[in-house]
Amino acid sequence: MSHFDLPLDRLREYRSDVRLPDDFDDFWASTLEGSREAHGETYSREVDNGLTLIATSDVTFSGFAGDPISAWYHRPATGEPTAIVVEFQGYSGGRGLAHQQAEWTAAGYGHLRVDTRGQGVNRGSSGATADPHGSGPAAGSMTRGIASPETYYYRRVFADAVRAVDVAHELAPGVPVFIAGISQGGGIGIAAAALGDDVAGALIDVPFLCDFPRATSITDSDPYAEIVRYLAAFRGLEDDTFRTLSYVDGVNLASRASVPALFSVGLMDQVCPPSTVFGAFNAWGTDDKQIVHYAYSGHEGGGAQHRRLQLDWLAERLG
Repeated sequence: MSHFDLPLDRLREYRSDVRLPDDFDDFWASTLEGSREAHGETYSREVDNGLTLIATSDVTFSGFAGDPISAWYHRPATGEPTAIVVEFQGYSGGRGLAHQQAEWTAAGYGHLRVDTRGQGVNRGSSGATADPHGSGPAAGSMTRGIASPETYYYRRVFADAVRAVDVAHELAPGVPVFIAGISQGGGIGIAAAALGDDVAGALIDVPFLCDFPRATSITDSDPYAEIVRYLAAFRGLEDDTFRTLSYVDGVNLASRASVPALFSVGLMDQVCPPSTVFGAFNAWGTDDKQIVHYAYSGHEGGGAQHRRLQLDWLAERLG
């Protein structure tokens, strides 16, 4: 592992040249309107998590096109949460088991830990949400339905994420809602912060799904390499593929964000190259933002050290 990307001073100034589609805002407005119109009742059932100080509910809500999405809702066993952290998962991960991930709730917050549809095969973090929509040939989740923005997998995932924000407001009315996510979860978090209603802030760690043209040209690592393998098999589809990706690119979505944000980046990260993270951070639509870089870290980012910074950042935001 090495410093393979731009030096830090150039990263701070880096601006992505990802194209913003002319109908970008209309595309997402229409997608979210359709998903909200299709939503049904949110189901919440308390479960035994084996923990004394944390209560957990098994939540099922309707996401894109009304599809059922699973999440755990953790909260303090006594008293009301002072905020809710809506967390999205890394690539192939799911919501896990009911007793996992206690840090946010131990700090006094509610924690909505949301499944990613069609994923959840990580041995330490299994999922419970299917993706009922088919696609043509694909080299993994990255290329499911990539022939058009309307059929693309991450259109559904991002709509699910915005609906999760809606549900967080339902679960604890009047409580501030924050977004959190690492890697793919960070990319989904950018979308949720940009497109969701009444978001108080975003914690975005080493985000994936940003600056696709640059990412696919400078890293051989999966999951970006799935796009490369797809284009190697289907030559001549480059323009159509990158057009589809432009609708979910974290750089374009970040430009629509208007909430405070704390980012992290590992300067040796070969999975989500530093310039792609800075591309999204520098495009973020407000000056109320901060990025913490870890000079000798890869995709693990700042780990537990950065989590402490996030806890302090949240506490400061809540005053």
